[in-house]
Amino acid sequence: MTDMAVVSGEADALKDQACAVWHPLSPLAPGEIAAVVSIVRASPICTERSRFETIELLEPPKSEVRAFKSGDAIGRAARVNLFDADRVGVTRMTVSITEGRVLSQEHFPDQRPMIQLEQFMPIEDIVRADPRFIEGCAKRGVTDMARVCIDPWSAGNFDVPGEEGRHLCHVFAWLRLYENENFYAHPIEGLNAVVDLTSGQVIRVDDYGVVPIPMTEVNYEAPLLASDRAAPKPINVTQPEGVDFQITDGVLTWDRWSLVVGFNAREALTLHDIRYGGRPILYRASLVEMVVPYGTPDNGHFRKHVFDIGEYGVGKLANALTLGCDCLGAIEYLDVHLNQMDGSVMTIKQAICIHEEDSGLLWKHTDFRTERTEVRRARKLVISTIATVGNYEYALYWYLFLDGTIEFEIKATGIINTAACLPGHPGKYGTEVAPGLVGHIHQHIFCARLDMAVDGDANSIVECNSYAEPEGLENPYGNAFYDEPTVLKTELAACRRANPETMRYWKVINPNARNRVGAPTAYKLEASHAVTPFVRADSYSGRRAGFVQNHLWVTAFDPEERYPAGEYMNHSTGEGGLPSFVAKDRPIENADIVLWHVFGLHHPVRIEDFPVQPCITTGFKLMPTGFFDQNPAIDLPPATNKASCCASASS
Repeated sequence: MTDMAVVSGEADALKDQACAVWHPLSPLAPGEIAAVVSIVRASPICTERSRFETIELLEPPKSEVRAFKSGDAIGRAARVNLFDADRVGVTRMTVSITEGRVLSQEHFPDQRPMIQLEQFMPIEDIVRADPRFIEGCAKRGVTDMARVCIDPWSAGNFDVPGEEGRHLCHVFAWLRLYENENFYAHPIEGLNAVVDLTSGQVIRVDDYGVVPIPMTEVNYEAPLLASDRAAPKPINVTQPEGVDFQITDGVLTWDRWSLVVGFNAREALTLHDIRYGGRPILYRASLVEMVVPYGTPDNGHFRKHVFDIGEYGVGKLANALTLGCDCLGAIEYLDVHLNQMDGSVMTIKQAICIHEEDSGLLWKHTDFRTERTEVRRARKLVISTIATVGNYEYALYWYLFLDGTIEFEIKATGIINTAACLPGHPGKYGTEVAPGLVGHIHQHIFCARLDMAVDGDANSIVECNSYAEPEGLENPYGNAFYDEPTVLKTELAACRRANPETMRYWKVINPNARNRVGAPTAYKLEASHAVTPFVRADSYSGRRAGFVQNHLWVTAFDPEERYPAGEYMNHSTGEGGLPSFVAKDRPIENADIVLWHVFGLHHPVRIEDFPVQPCITTGFKLMPTGFFDQNPAIDLPPATNKASCCASASS
């Protein structure tokens, strides 16, 4: 750890240009990012070839956040990843914005940064100009290279001779027939280039043999489609009296909920200090990794095992959302501010959407003796963002409900990754979605990091399994079954997988806080989308994604243990992730603990998934289980929606 000299003048001026920062956990404002860049550029380690991978908030210690009151002075600091444009290596820095100086720096000569958004289009130009790639395209009848579309994929780590010590991407190619036409219908199969991102050169072109390019058009843009389908009548969501949420001094409040919304280039949305009625539930919640393993060993497709968060950064790929399309109703949008490679600030307008939705029936009962009915409708607060990662879109939604439930949902849409096959012969690893066009079986496996704080930071994790009572005196009618809780006391003991046979679930309890019947207050993890991994754990790709081998991991809190597969994912070896964390086997009973939940989608491709896949969903819930003394929404005032009317659809 090294204290660097204070930078004068310029950093202070830039900091003063920042947007107002109201809370210690608010994301960095544009002026703060600019101030960080100025401080780093004044450091001896920075050269003309230095590039900025990420600049994000260095979150202050929990004790400082807990003690903070609105109006208090805020000390601000940032994490920075810096890399050289012409060589492998990453320098990790912490920077005090308040003091205008570098606090620490450490160089990792063998690590690689994330592939940057600004590199995508130059990669396409580099590959199109390579004589070996041009020759491969000509073998397939393609001579107009302007019509060739290149997608850069992370290269993984496969011990391929000639790839040692480099920072690489591995590309797939398609043919676009004309402007705006869906090029994913025309894969240039069996032709892949490997690009060195530091030298800007194609180091190798792999040609696995010619497969005819499928030429059937399968478009999705409205001007290219002929349809006699009637447009649906509008469904208008209006709130004439305004919304029930507000953002004050950086804190979002709704009903009895309060939290801080964050955002960064790697994780995208982050939620902080989530409370209900002032009682803490979660200190921090975010999606920290997703890996997409494809199930085919054919041609270059074996390399398709991409970590979309760790290798690209899903936050930098966020969409600017469109009112009335991406988000419906009375919307509050938040812009996000991130750094570009050169240190300049990029702003994604309307990247975060906050709104309310009706959520059906909340609770109802009719007293059949008196025919008196009480009914309440549910609603939820929605905090969302949508990112485009190459061919796929991932829509990330956090929901807060009136009954104290928290839900995270991912909607996956966009265009499946396509390959070519001989018509009628897709092979055992895929589905033919159009003549000669195949979508390979794959999975989307996600990991959420949940820094729990149920009624405080001292929590325990309990596993619950249900069993049938054995036949005998205690079960004379064969109907007896029960739920058996087990406290998981160490990190290794808490490496767990889902088990539907025992209806297994986990709950986080506070052994120091009790509800009105004397039981510990608790929140239950409803893990309803567990995925069985099929990539061999000891394979090249499997070692890099060791976190997928369990559906639940629990670690003692460490602010530097942030990502389940490691801090630096490009060309990673599998070291520095969850298996390494839990190898310490720290105690986790009545302690500050972090839950890591692994879930996702198993995706044998359907023909209906093309040309654009309808949304498929996955996620999890955190549900109060003894956190409250009764239904927390029992006192919700009754209401009748006066805008509802009879449809008169019958003729």
